[in-house]
Amino acid sequence: MTETDQQIEAELSALGCTDLSDAMDRLRIPGQLAGIMPLDRGFTLTGRAWTLRYGPVGQDPGTVGDYIDDLGPGQVVVLDNQARLDATVWGDLLTTVAAGRHVAGTVIDGVCRDVSRALSVGYPVFSRGNWMRTGKDRVRVESTAEPVTAGGIRVEPGDWMRGDADGVVSVPASRVREVIAAAREIAAAEERIRKAVLHGQSLREARRDNAYHSLQSARV
Repeated sequence: MTETDQQIEAELSALGCTDLSDAMDRLRIPGQLAGIMPLDRGFTLTGRAWTLRYGPVGQDPGTVGDYIDDLGPGQVVVLDNQARLDATVWGDLLTTVAAGRHVAGTVIDGVCRDVSRALSVGYPVFSRGNWMRTGKDRVRVESTAEPVTAGGIRVEPGDWMRGDADGVVSVPASRVREVIAAAREIAAAEERIRKAVLHGQSLREARRDNAYHSLQSARV
């Protein structure tokens, strides 16, 4: 990971998904992955997307992929399983290897299994849920390191992923600095409002003084 990447990772990790979401709304960047949540509310992740897209098997069953040995720190596995809930694409063995290689986390547009392993080793998995049925002979790898769809959002390889208790956002790599700047401004304004309320000011007044109702509004 480059020094710049390390700095961006630290800056994103200091911001919550809600602030980043509001910032992207202001900048008119679609980035909130709908329906994808952490297996444990304490899970967080920050890193660059490594992408894989699955499709249903045909006459050639293909494979679910042996990619995890090539990944490491700073990368987030983003698996596009077309929101399928009937076939898993992540489980015990992948979790074990990913945790050992210090992969930043996994985001699945679909379901996972072997939840207890992810919880026991503290490996962040974000998905649409969990179910035990294997994806072997049901899905196959269609492509890797190409754009995928997750939660209705296009995720490019190398985009920045940030996940916490509120879900996952994908920040385009080309606009990450803009998003961070806007998110910091929003977070600072909300902190001022919070402090003002705790010191006795009404919420109405605190919001007015900090232009709360326009914080997330799109700007041109």
